[in-house]
Amino acid sequence: MKLNYKRTILVGFAFFLISAFWQAYDAIVPLILTNHFGLPQTASGAVMSIDNVLAVFMLPIFGAISDKLCAKRLGRRTPFILIGTIAAVASFIFLAFVDTIQFNALIDAGIHDRYSAAQALLDNAKDALKAAKAAGDNVAMEIANKTIEAVNAQVDAIRADVIEMTLQNIWPLVSFIGVLLLVLVSMATFRSPAVALMPDVTVKPLRSKGNAIINLMGTAGGILVLVLGKAFQTSKLSMQYIGYVFAVVAIMLTGLIIFMITVKEKKWAAEMEEDSVRLGLEGSSVTGEGADDRKLSRGEFSSLILILASVALWYIGYNSITSKYSVYATNILGFDFNITLIVAQAAAIVSYIPVGIIASKVGRRKTILAGIIMLTSAFFIGNFITSSSPELIMYPVFILAGMGWATINVNSFPMVVELARGGDVGKYTGYYYTASMAAQIVAPILSGFLYDIFGMRIMFFAFGTLFVALSFVTMFFVKHGDSKPLQKKSALESLDVDD
Repeated sequence: MKLNYKRTILVGFAFFLISAFWQAYDAIVPLILTNHFGLPQTASGAVMSIDNVLAVFMLPIFGAISDKLCAKRLGRRTPFILIGTIAAVASFIFLAFVDTIQFNALIDAGIHDRYSAAQALLDNAKDALKAAKAAGDNVAMEIANKTIEAVNAQVDAIRADVIEMTLQNIWPLVSFIGVLLLVLVSMATFRSPAVALMPDVTVKPLRSKGNAIINLMGTAGGILVLVLGKAFQTSKLSMQYIGYVFAVVAIMLTGLIIFMITVKEKKWAAEMEEDSVRLGLEGSSVTGEGADDRKLSRGEFSSLILILASVALWYIGYNSITSKYSVYATNILGFDFNITLIVAQAAAIVSYIPVGIIASKVGRRKTILAGIIMLTSAFFIGNFITSSSPELIMYPVFILAGMGWATINVNSFPMVVELARGGDVGKYTGYYYTASMAAQIVAPILSGFLYDIFGMRIMFFAFGTLFVALSFVTMFFVKHGDSKPLQKKSALESLDVDD
């Protein structure tokens, strides 16, 4: 029994294009809301949570619908991926045009020029700070830090004028949020079907390795968009994003084309079912007729609830960092967020396959607990990094965070679908995303509220540290969801180290 890596990579192109979109969304939408519309952190956090509110309801529904429906040629999941991606791409382009209208209004009001002047002062102050650090000149470092603080106060004053302008003409903001809803609904229609496709074509004992490949593909999409962000300089205080959005859309459509040409969902799912029957695996049938009717035991149900609680807790902590890191790095630390996130994604890429292999040896639960410790440690260290710190110091912190998140992410979803019968994989995928998305509703609103009260500098990493640490407690008591490796049946099979 060996994972078909080529097949899993091709299936992973669906997650590749999904991750490319969300990387772009998390990078530019908070900056648009705070800098182009002047929204405070709490209001910005509320808007950023809309996708999660929709996902709580839509992901389980569309996951369950895709379990039941089956197109004659394309299968159960592929039609959702095709139609959903096309709708998301069209509405994302429209969103960029709506933002361009607001951006032009900022130019007409002279606000873009004020942002540009502040950006130049901020860049000069950061350059002076780097030079002072290299020279060991404490006096120059103090002057540069005070300049950065003064420029940040100036930027806050500019945003106050922007929100006043927004309130005088609310329709650009209303239009932006309306189109944003179309984008998010489109993305929500196919996320569960796309993720459920991997277990559909992969036998149970290999799903951690399969999920590692899927996450590897998603991370590749995210890194590609981060590189685009660096090229388009998306960390500026004020800029036009239309060119960047077109480039992201091109990546998404490329992923879709490769997926549609190469993936044979119905054929591969039928082959997986045959393999599962031959190997005597419980609950692996993916068809309605052949699916078993096994119910969860009390212990399995308790483990499912604890796994979902763990998912919610670490997503609250993790999403509070990722959804606002572009704002924190740009406005508080004065760092370029693109490079830092590229480093984290690269660390995750290196970790995915080894983590899948380790989990097959020591178990998913123990591997996840180790990942929680790594992620908690990374966020805890982040509390002590300030604008005076060398920007390079953020790289090892995010390397550790990327490794920790990869360790958690590779194994958590397979633990949930391990408890599903084959015909309910889409529904259990929906459960997983209900927990994660509900958590991401709470994360930006609660963290944004605390940022406004206590300051983003104090609460940013502290909030993430606390909630990720709490997930260790709930995961510690999970008893079910680990894979059950098959015994080798021959000397030749025992030589296959890729099982």
